[in-house]
Amino acid sequence: MSDPVSSRPFNEGFDPSCKDPESCQKILQRARSGERISVEDALALALYADRDELFACADAVRADKHPDNIVTYVVDRNINYSNICTSVCAFCAFYRKPGDPEGYLLSLDEIHAKVDETIALGGSGTLMQGGLHPDLPLSWYTEMLKSIKDRHPDFYLHCFSPTEIHALTSVTGKTAEEILSSLKAAGLDSIPGGGGEILVDAIRKRRRSSCGADDWLEISAEAHTAGLPTTATMMIGLGETDWMRAEHLLRVRNVQDQTGGFISFIPWTFQPDNTPLGKKITERVPAEEYARWLAVSRIFLDNIDNLQVSWLTVGLEEGRLGLQRGANDLGSVMIEENVISVAGANHQATEDLLRSTIEKAGFKPGLRNAGYRRLEDRPVPQFSGKGQE
Repeated sequence: MSDPVSSRPFNEGFDPSCKDPESCQKILQRARSGERISVEDALALALYADRDELFACADAVRADKHPDNIVTYVVDRNINYSNICTSVCAFCAFYRKPGDPEGYLLSLDEIHAKVDETIALGGSGTLMQGGLHPDLPLSWYTEMLKSIKDRHPDFYLHCFSPTEIHALTSVTGKTAEEILSSLKAAGLDSIPGGGGEILVDAIRKRRRSSCGADDWLEISAEAHTAGLPTTATMMIGLGETDWMRAEHLLRVRNVQDQTGGFISFIPWTFQPDNTPLGKKITERVPAEEYARWLAVSRIFLDNIDNLQVSWLTVGLEEGRLGLQRGANDLGSVMIEENVISVAGANHQATEDLLRSTIEKAGFKPGLRNAGYRRLEDRPVPQFSGKGQE
């Protein structure tokens, strides 16, 4: 495939196409008529569009893509198999360096116990991620996946972010293509979009992310080529500029034009508690700012069907409002979540509460798996949890 990046230099910003609400109306009108907007248009909307007009346009685009009036959610679990990590990311409170006494690696029995409990509680799969472990061979991952599928063939395995795949190329000496092929053969169903953060190296290098923007995009594209769908994420509030956020959206859209493999886009907000970066950035992204970028994401990413609102980081009320501002998915009722919660995302919900939130927003709840395949409704199990994927 061709280079999954834009031809414009990525160390340069750009000016929005207009700087007033009246001019933004024309962009919204074009978007509403089905015309693709430019990245400059997206930046203009995020900064200058009338909020009500912006939200109404995003909601209309959502309705065009999902006319059945259903908002989806998933019941699954984050299994964080290890917190040992060689990448010292400034925005992370979860990792522990190799040799740290607080580092852990789950045993296969522990992983199976978590899977069994997830199924017993009505879960359809797992989002499995860990740190960038320096010592685990590829066989550890493939044998673990295969052992789960042998026990539970229908259990959905949404595992290992592009950042983890990138790290595995160094640990194993294999190419990303070889690693993805082996993981798929062992039972991997899809890949979560962790590690996306902001896909501009100017900010990634400052935040000590070990996986470059091109690496993340290229591995995502290779996964799509291998028949593994992925989600894409954007974490805002890292100290990035507005044009970097727009740049992130552009690069995701460019890859999707080439591969069609992104099944969902999930913008969420940086949680600063207990992170090195939190000593410098103590305030969270305001709800209004998040809502504007959520709406812009729906309008700009015309080639990605699903947009998830991150109720885990912005709360259930903002999650409900997000369903009226372009999102068609409320994410997951998590039986377990360890990464974002330790950074201060302490919102929790039951499945009943998520369904109620969807209904209060004026929609019908629809159960899905992590691959965005609709599942039949069933009696709602009673458990509490938290999380997203």
